[in-house]
Formats: sequence, structure tokens, C-alpha cells
Amino acid sequence: MQTPKNSRSTTPLPSWRAPVAAGALSADVALPGSKSLMNRELVLAALANGPSTIRLPLHSRDTGLMVEALRSLGVGIESTGDSGPYGPDLRVTPAVLTGGAPTEGGHGLRIDCGLAGTVMRFIPPLAALATGRVTIDGDESARRRPMRTTIASLVALGVDVIDDGDGSMPFTFTGAGAVRGGAITIDASQSSQFVSGLLLSAPRFDEGLVLRHAGERLPSTPHIDMTVDALRARGVVVDQPEPGVWHVHPGPIAARDVVIEPDLSNAAPFAAAALVAGGTVRIRTWPAETTQVGADLESLLPLWGATVARDGDDLVVDGGVGVRGGATLPGLDLDLSRGGELAPALVALATLADGPSTITGIGHLRGHETDRLAALAADVNGLVADGSTAVTELEDGLRIDPRPLRGAPWAAYEDHRMATAGAILGLVVDGVDVDDIGTTAKTLPQFPELWAALVQTGDHS
Repeated sequence: MQTPKNSRSTTPLPSWRAPVAAGALSADVALPGSKSLMNRELVLAALANGPSTIRLPLHSRDTGLMVEALRSLGVGIESTGDSGPYGPDLRVTPAVLTGGAPTEGGHGLRIDCGLAGTVMRFIPPLAALATGRVTIDGDESARRRPMRTTIASLVALGVDVIDDGDGSMPFTFTGAGAVRGGAITIDASQSSQFVSGLLLSAPRFDEGLVLRHAGERLPSTPHIDMTVDALRARGVVVDQPEPGVWHVHPGPIAARDVVIEPDLSNAAPFAAAALVAGGTVRIRTWPAETTQVGADLESLLPLWGATVARDGDDLVVDGGVGVRGGATLPGLDLDLSRGGELAPALVALATLADGPSTITGIGHLRGHETDRLAALAADVNGLVADGSTAVTELEDGLRIDPRPLRGAPWAAYEDHRMATAGAILGLVVDGVDVDDIGTTAKTLPQFPELWAALVQTGDHS
């Protein structure tokens, strides 16, 4: 087993004791907006032919980093005065994009990507349209995330990039105010974000873009569908003549007012909680049609025995008596190549099953906020009561052989989905101490409060 990256063991933080469910749930959850949709719409609004309004936006670390990156390039982003339950709407006003003059250190404008994959993969093609020097950088942990494909893409588009040659941040380039575009080939095997980042800015390239993926696999294709849909909704012509090829025609990106859907991937721990604690969890305003991979929960959770039904605009997950009440969950073999971001929550369910499970199609998760395969194996195995191995890493996934569990520390590794996976297991395993629940602020700052409210609905004392 590999050692997971991003451990914070050298910087002790107050741990968060995952609350145990005292009874069957009867929860009603309204989630903030989708990070994936929000950051795509911010980029498109910044490049549009007029102002756009983003309603029910997500206000989180990842979206905040995107807002600040765009502002630093000259884009106007202001609150409208209208506010939803989780913060104000935003008005985005495009501007002539401007980088920085070379400083004494030669870096010009430094854009902080934090640990946000969408920022580090979406902003460089956009910033290449600016005039001036731009340096792309982020958290120390982000410097271990794969960026070689983004760098190679910029070079193929005629952008002069200065980097250390290791395919990671930081790297620097000087924009000339335009990008030629044309036909390029990339390997996006490590992340679909490499494709989306290029497609989003491609309408503003002089020749548009014909993009071909040449790798062995292409993970999380629904995220690319989301990008294409967002482009087409703004009047951009996008063709896909064959699988793995996208042709974005040059032209204007229409200004548009958009409403951001709730984040369905962030719904995963709340929906899974019904199977663990028992009872029902209602997720408010579940979209009838969506490109979010979290929608796959509707078909995945019944495989473990949940009843999933729509009730008006909501999705209701009924877990029966749940693991807490004595229900058994079956072992399953799942291919999650469509939606690997659901894997941490589903691995938590598989850990509580009565038989072995194999979850594959998730090898690319090694390059996320942390190596999620190694992190999940380390954390779950740390809970095994007799010290044996419950989770084994595979080349493209994990094998889970459930074992009796007991309370123990759970490392988040600066990864929001690792933190929420620990919370799921903590519903029935007393003493799961998540070392950094604050990392959920990456996409869901309200997680601790929403989770506490969820668990309290099961307190029948």
C-alpha cells in the first residue's frame, strides 16, 4: 500500500468526533450549489459578450479561488444584493484580460489555485488570452497534482511556458492577448478537467479548437458533457464527430443568467446515511435532468437495498432499518469510471457490507486532492478492530473485505470527500475522530452543521 499524500500529521488540528446515530433518520437536507457547475459558469461568464448573473451560487474555498483568479485578471465580479440561503448572487462583468508585468522575480501576476483542480486546469487556457505574465501556483499539496497535460496543451497552442519540466505547478507564461487555437491532441487519462479546461476557453481562440484525447481511458465523462452543455447553452457550437474528439467553433459566448443546481456529489454522504443509520433522507430540489455525476446515486443506492423515489422536486432515500437497525448490505462489484468522486462515500458503505466488494474504474483518484485509494485503504484499515486488512489497493480500484470496526483517528488528508467518508462510518462506529473536518469548506462549508442536523433527526430519546 502506498503512503497517502497530504497528511497533516505534522500540524495537529482539533479533531472532530463523528456523531453516532441514535435512531432512524428523518432528515430534510437542502444543499448549496454544485462546485463543478459554478466554476464552469464563472469561466464562461468571464469570457462572455456581456454581463451574466449567477443565482444560488456556491460560496466555498474552490469557488472563492476561482472568483479571485478571475478578478485578478480584470473580470468584474460583485454581489447583486439578492441572496439565497447560502449567500448572495453574483454579477460577472467581462473585461479585457490582463496579466502582470514581470516583477524582479519574473513571475508577474501569481494566481493562487489552492488545491482546486477546476481552478488549476480551467484558468491557464483562459489566462493565456490575457496580455502579460501569469504564474499558476497553489498549495504545497497542489504541487503534487498532475498538470503536465495542461502545460503541454498550452505549448501546443503556441504559448511560451516556463516550468521545471516536472509536469506540475508552479509554471509561468506570457500571454499576448490571443491564442491561435487549431487542432491538438492530449492525454486526459488522469483527469477529464484537462479536456473541460480547454473547451471552456476555446470559443475565444482565433481558430477555435479541435481537441483529440489519445489516452487509454477518459475518466468522469459526465463532467465533459456538463462542459459541452454549458457551452451550448451560451450559443457556442460544439461538435463531437467521434468519441474522444471535440470541435469547438470560434465565436461569441453569450451572456446568460444561470441558476446553479444543488451539488449532487455532496449529497452522497447524506443519502448514504439512510442506509447506515436507517430511516429517510430527503434531498431538496433534486434536478429532473442534469449532467452531474451525483445523479447516479439514484441507481447506485438501490443496489445496497435503499428505496429511492422522487417526491415533487425532491429525492427521498429510504434505508429501512439501516445497518444500525440490523440490516445487511450486500457486497458489490462496481465500475465507477463515470463518477469516481462518489467512490469515498460508496467505499464507506462497502466497508459496512456483509460480503466483499470490488470498486474499479477509479485509478485516476490517485491524482486528486490526495491519493484517495491509498488514503481510503489507510483510514479504513486503521479502524479494523483486530488489525487485519479490510481494504486492499488494486491497480484501478479497491477491494473491500469487511471486518469488525472500532473507533480510531481518521485522516482527511486535506480532502473533503475523505472527511465526509469518515462521517458516514462514524454513524455506527463510535469514536471516529476526523482530524480536519474543516477541509469540507472546499466545496461544502456548512457540512458540520448540516451533518449534525441530520444525525439529530435520529435522536428519539
